[in-house]
Amino acid sequence: MIEQSISIERMEQAVNLFGAFDENIRIIEQELGVAVVNRESSLKISGEGENVMLAVKAIQGLLSLSAKGEAIGQQNVRYIIELVRTGNEGKIAQLAGDVICVTAKGRPVKAKTIGQQKYVDSILKNTVTIGVGPAGTGKTYLAVAAAVAAFRDKQVNRIILTRPAVEAGERLGFLPGDLQSKVDPYLRPLYDALFDMLGAETYQKYVERGNIEVAPLAYMRGRTLDDSFIILDEAQNTSREQMKMFLTRMGFNSKAVITGDVTQIDLPADKASGLKEAMRVLKGVEDIEICRLGEADVVRHVIVQRIIKAYEDYENAKNGGKGKK
Repeated sequence: MIEQSISIERMEQAVNLFGAFDENIRIIEQELGVAVVNRESSLKISGEGENVMLAVKAIQGLLSLSAKGEAIGQQNVRYIIELVRTGNEGKIAQLAGDVICVTAKGRPVKAKTIGQQKYVDSILKNTVTIGVGPAGTGKTYLAVAAAVAAFRDKQVNRIILTRPAVEAGERLGFLPGDLQSKVDPYLRPLYDALFDMLGAETYQKYVERGNIEVAPLAYMRGRTLDDSFIILDEAQNTSREQMKMFLTRMGFNSKAVITGDVTQIDLPADKASGLKEAMRVLKGVEDIEICRLGEADVVRHVIVQRIIKAYEDYENAKNGGKGKK
């Protein structure tokens, strides 16, 4: 049993570090098996030698983020603990990245993990970015944030968001209303992200002007999209033909982001995913980058990470350690 101290310069840092009802510190204590006590202007960490060393690194990393104005939450704490455990504490400094976009309510949108940071950098650098990863990794939300930022900076004249209207166990025809009301449920995640970034009124204004378009993928056929930021969401549910059609819609001064999760394909068993084929075909093509986000990049509730990990373990066991085929 050993004890180490960390001095805290400002009370605001301690408040940010501890979190509401000391929830952040409790996570550190539970995950690393240490005790953390606040004494005047310092923290006392006690426990087994290696655990204390890891806790010190984690707390110092969190304090460095706090000093840069980052709000510390449960996701930050768990992610930094994982970085420290895997010997990657040197990457913590990369987490305090630039603001991508500011939402309608004034909240800054930033990458929260190393994987997300690489994804955002790829979007800014390349003409086409393919972002692949499980639910909750911010694939769509960060892409929409980048699109809104490019639109506000007048780098593009239009934002076009699209996704295939593929049923996941339910039938479109059973839904009430006309075609638009039938496909709206499939486009809802895209609407939600845009509402968050722009606000409902501003969003509606841009839709009426034709600056923003949210539509099923089938509506893209036969078009050439110039001066546009185009996002294809849920791309794992595109056919080979649909994916090729989408990729060849690119016009001058346009940028495309393709997002999907190859573990959640809703196509019939005999139909190949256009996203999986595109990842093979476009590998190594100039100005196209494939970014893979993983379990560590999930920024939703910690239970989502556990669910994803459980499914990965199950697929690995079922396929003899080779993962999902």
